Amino acid sequence: MQHGKYRFIVGFLALPLIVYAVFVISPFVQAFQISMTDWSGLVGTSEFVGLDNFQRLWHSEEFWNALRHNIYLLALLPIVTLALGLFFAFMLNVGGKRRKNEVVTGVSGSKFYKFVFFFPQVISVTIVAVIWFNIYNPDPDDGMLNSLLGGFGLDGLQNSWLGEKSLALWCISAVMVWSNVGFFVVLFSAAMASIPTDIYEAALLDGANRFDTFFKITLPLLWDTVQTGWVYMGIIALDGFALVQIMSVNNGGPDGATDVLPLRLYQTAFRDSQFGYAAAMGVAMLIVTMAFAVLTMRFARRERIEF
Repeated sequence: MQHGKYRFIVGFLALPLIVYAVFVISPFVQAFQISMTDWSGLVGTSEFVGLDNFQRLWHSEEFWNALRHNIYLLALLPIVTLALGLFFAFMLNVGGKRRKNEVVTGVSGSKFYKFVFFFPQVISVTIVAVIWFNIYNPDPDDGMLNSLLGGFGLDGLQNSWLGEKSLALWCISAVMVWSNVGFFVVLFSAAMASIPTDIYEAALLDGANRFDTFFKITLPLLWDTVQTGWVYMGIIALDGFALVQIMSVNNGGPDGATDVLPLRLYQTAFRDSQFGYAAAMGVAMLIVTMAFAVLTMRFARRERIEF
């Protein structure tokens, strides 16, 4: 009977595990293998070079420049995006005026606001990049941002934006926050909906204000969701390929100010035909991503609160 149960379980798991191994595990293994060669991607033969590609990475200023930008995004994007997502979700679900027989209410029209916040998620990242590229257009007649500043008499604040080395990465970071915050507004709203209103009512009747209810009730009860969102946003921060490629000047410019590892990998492989070296970059990205995920899950861990 016991063996029959195991055969039943294995029968269900065998095919999914085989598919996962072929399409997920196998490419990772192949990437490690290719990173040890000088394969150009254009011919079927290659030579084993050991750790030469990784040594080359270690001494590459372009690699470290791209990695610095990814680390900057890794430090900034999760904090800003999740903080805004939590704030808007809390206001939409708990921030409304008290109504008769309802101690805890959301703002009027909260469903419509959720739709507005989520709207960027249904737009292709390519379209998002093109839209914002035109918004940042430095021409006052064509660029919406400079045109608005000029219309309000703030001509001194007009700038070239994506063409300015000190501003370009900030501009792209703002787009990444804008395009992702709506997802977390909806995610956190759904999580808040599962919190019993009796908890909020008891706290408010005891004299707690909204600041106290957020930090002492909402955030602790949503911590598992926040932790997952942190990892998710970290992975997005370590990517950024599409937005940077479309929005940046000369693919990572000006003067490498917006270069990121995925774009550097893509150019190395498909422009320079150095697939072995590009695979080494991919392995480095995997290590950074895994380290971030492990550290986040380790240091963000809290005692689980049940309700």
